[in-house]
Amino acid sequence: MVNIQIQNTAAIHDAAREFIPFIKENTVFAFNGKMGAGKTTFIKAICEELGVSDVINSPTFAIINEYRSDTTAELIYHFDFYRVNNIREAYNIGIEDYFESGALCFIEWPEKIEKLLPENTVFVTIEEQENGSRTVTFNDI
Repeated sequence: MVNIQIQNTAAIHDAAREFIPFIKENTVFAFNGKMGAGKTTFIKAICEELGVSDVINSPTFAIINEYRSDTTAELIYHFDFYRVNNIREAYNIGIEDYFESGALCFIEWPEKIEKLLPENTVFVTIEEQENGSRTVTFNDI
């Protein structure tokens, strides 16, 4: 189990750089955490560290945002399934095609589509601590 500590928002990019080497050949990452835990903020920092210069924000209403790294041209999909009411909605956007594309897929609220997640999905948990810091936990992949 890997634990990455985020002491404050100023340290989020350090945590993102610590996370990136664990991406390796994995492409689908399911981010779990309560509302306000920092899922979007952490994904934004990861994307920025991967070379995305576009404005990165939560795809809460769009369900999916697409980014491309300016440095590697790598494609990154950022999903937010908070507003999805059933699995059929995920099927309708072609979710399986995204997962099979080989592009990085960062998913918020993955529990809404858990049955559709690929077997090799990496589950990442972000928890707020009493002192306001965050702990990012995932299996060593």
